[in-house]
Amino acid sequence: MASRRIGLEGREQELKESVIAIEIFGRSADYNPRRDPIVRTEAGRLRARLSEYYMGEGRFDALIVELPKGAYVPAFRRREQTSDRAPSGAAAERKIGSRWMWLAIALACLAVALEAAAWWRFHTQDRPIPIAVLPLTDSSEDASNDYFADGLTEEIIRDLSIIDGLAVRSQTSSFALKGKPRNIREAGKQLSADYILEGSVFRAGQRLRINVQLVRVGDDFPLWSGRYDRQMPDALAIQDEISLGIVNSLRLKLGRGRRRYEIRPEAYDLYVRAISLAVDRGLVGTNESAGLLDEVIAKEPSFAPAYAALAAAHAARSGEFRFNLADEMVKMRAAAEKAIQLDPLLAAAHDALGMVYARDAQWQQSEKSFRRAMELNHNGPQAYLHFSLFVLLPLGRIPEALECTRAAEKMGRLSPAAYSELAYVLIAAGRYNEAAEQCEKLPADFPDSGCLGRVRLAQGRIGESIKVLEAALNKGVRPGAQVRGELGNAYARAGRREDAEKLLDDTSPVNPFNRALIYAGLGDKDHTLEALDRAARGGPFRIGRALTFPEFALLRGDPRVNALSKKVGLPD
Repeated sequence: MASRRIGLEGREQELKESVIAIEIFGRSADYNPRRDPIVRTEAGRLRARLSEYYMGEGRFDALIVELPKGAYVPAFRRREQTSDRAPSGAAAERKIGSRWMWLAIALACLAVALEAAAWWRFHTQDRPIPIAVLPLTDSSEDASNDYFADGLTEEIIRDLSIIDGLAVRSQTSSFALKGKPRNIREAGKQLSADYILEGSVFRAGQRLRINVQLVRVGDDFPLWSGRYDRQMPDALAIQDEISLGIVNSLRLKLGRGRRRYEIRPEAYDLYVRAISLAVDRGLVGTNESAGLLDEVIAKEPSFAPAYAALAAAHAARSGEFRFNLADEMVKMRAAAEKAIQLDPLLAAAHDALGMVYARDAQWQQSEKSFRRAMELNHNGPQAYLHFSLFVLLPLGRIPEALECTRAAEKMGRLSPAAYSELAYVLIAAGRYNEAAEQCEKLPADFPDSGCLGRVRLAQGRIGESIKVLEAALNKGVRPGAQVRGELGNAYARAGRREDAEKLLDDTSPVNPFNRALIYAGLGDKDHTLEALDRAARGGPFRIGRALTFPEFALLRGDPRVNALSKKVGLPD
């Protein structure tokens, strides 16, 4: 009878020498079998002892246990019948006892091997390993190099996000801990991560020194560390080596979406500077990054990530009326298409293309692009958020939008942007108490700090709403924000018509949504619709989202809303 593998048919390759060395013999994560052949040595000894046994006192055993050469999973086969006579009496009993002793040893080996194989399958297939990258600390003498540490952190997160078997916490989550005292266990708890990558960056001119270590949160045990003394041209190679070190330490497989890019030092420096703007300042930083990314592309016209980031920058600008929207759309589309052309497996490129299609009311193509982005980078909350805000919410698919945004919030744990966007969708869903909980998590310096005021307005708690919105307006808001409009709406609903009209006079027509909000608070349907009509150039997703919100409830059922929806490309 042919040999049979128990429980691992077709999967023997999963039980690797390195896994046994680390898990069974306690070797370190950087185990090298050429330097330490303990697994092969012990396997050879076991084969020799089994062979000796079956040639001697076990020569009459009906079941034979083998450990094939080059493998670590025991095999079983039945002995062919022979004409030799089996022993009898006391001698047979001794041989049976000895046989069972050896069989017990073999089965113990099998149990150990199966346990290791189960560990391997568990960590690589059934349960993604939650990991977070803490912001690399800048140890350079020049404090202006801080942007480089932030940009490099974001790039490492992006590299790890496409590795099969990892659940990587988003950069917005990790950067919530920037500048705070480092406590690995506490950071792991806050980020729901089992492993933490931390480290430092020293930069002096073209010289780089990067130190990183991967720490297991449960016991503060450092699984792997890397020290790199290189020059700036090696920055991308260092990112790859860090990813590879983590992959080897956790016995994972590199994702199929990985791509190697080559970029000159001066272009890479500009790129991480642009990325760090988005990390530090959110949407505002994304707006401001466009000029830097143009410079990167001028120096490295084949660097796909720069095109994807540039498309995202123009997408952010295309939603703000202070920019030339037609010009932003042309640049956005060109950058997204170029990113796809250069790297069809770049998730950020498909995410950007999804925004382009949504801007053009090509809803099916937009959904397809966003889903492809989520497939390529299942750890990236941006595609989930954008899918919710650019497609699901404008189309009135509010339960799906809520589900998608919750998934993004879970990935972006501790992320102010994730809390804000989730509150945005919860308000559309009429779940105001839950929305308030998300708003209360936002830091005091968050750009759109009128979140709670808007929830209180929807709850009918007008006095509280006015207090929050007045404080937000006095603090200053980013261009394009609608705090002024929300406050005017609240004044009108509180019966403070004169104050509302004064805000209406002060409100620049640059953002028609502010005027629409104030007119809605005053109960003026005609002027509300007129302002929304002027806002139509902001794109169908902007109008679609606005029509889901309680501030514009007075328009529901008005046939002119259908005409407006049709004008911008929204379905009936």
